[in-house]
Amino acid sequence: MALVPYAEGWGLQGLRSPWATFRFAGRTLRLRQDWQRLGVAAVVWDAAVVLCAYLEMGSVDLRDRAVIELGAGTGLLGIVATLLGARVTITDREAALEFLESNVQANLPSELHPRAVVKELTWGKDLDNFPPGAFDFIFGADIIYLEETFGELLQTLEHLCSEQTVILLSCRIRYERDNNFLKMLKGHFSVDEVYYDSNKDIHIYKAQRHSRHKDDF
Repeated sequence: MALVPYAEGWGLQGLRSPWATFRFAGRTLRLRQDWQRLGVAAVVWDAAVVLCAYLEMGSVDLRDRAVIELGAGTGLLGIVATLLGARVTITDREAALEFLESNVQANLPSELHPRAVVKELTWGKDLDNFPPGAFDFIFGADIIYLEETFGELLQTLEHLCSEQTVILLSCRIRYERDNNFLKMLKGHFSVDEVYYDSNKDIHIYKAQRHSRHKDDF
């Protein structure tokens, strides 16, 4: 199940730790990691941390908004979005769900558990399980890395989006294929870079359907 697209020497020390600890939304969050068993799906990537920080800045009002996270992995981003007031559907493939659910349950107070639903979503598959256009926001952190998934990811985004939906994708541009996905995205959505973390070399892109005027959030 482990998908490991990076060379073994690629700064993996922190990723191999069984735990990663962060402070967001006034809470200390302790996320379990398991690189050995689940690879990229079970470690916290910088892109998730940067997008969490961006959300915490108040750039986006998440209070009582419907959010879906794609490729959630450890669940950090979905957990933080829930703590900031959103109703979040936190998704990943079936093999990662038990691990994901354990982190969500451990890091949210019990009264917020009903606002964070963990659900299986393999891009391009069984999309009818998700109502089209039902989400205010779609989040993805470091989900652009396997070229063979780009078509299915784009299909999934198109299904989930209404004209009002805002997509926020946080990523490090590592390879030319990453830029190729952004070009594909621009063929279907209006895309703007809204934030760049120079220390971590992470970009945050906002995408919306072409027919929507470029209003503020």
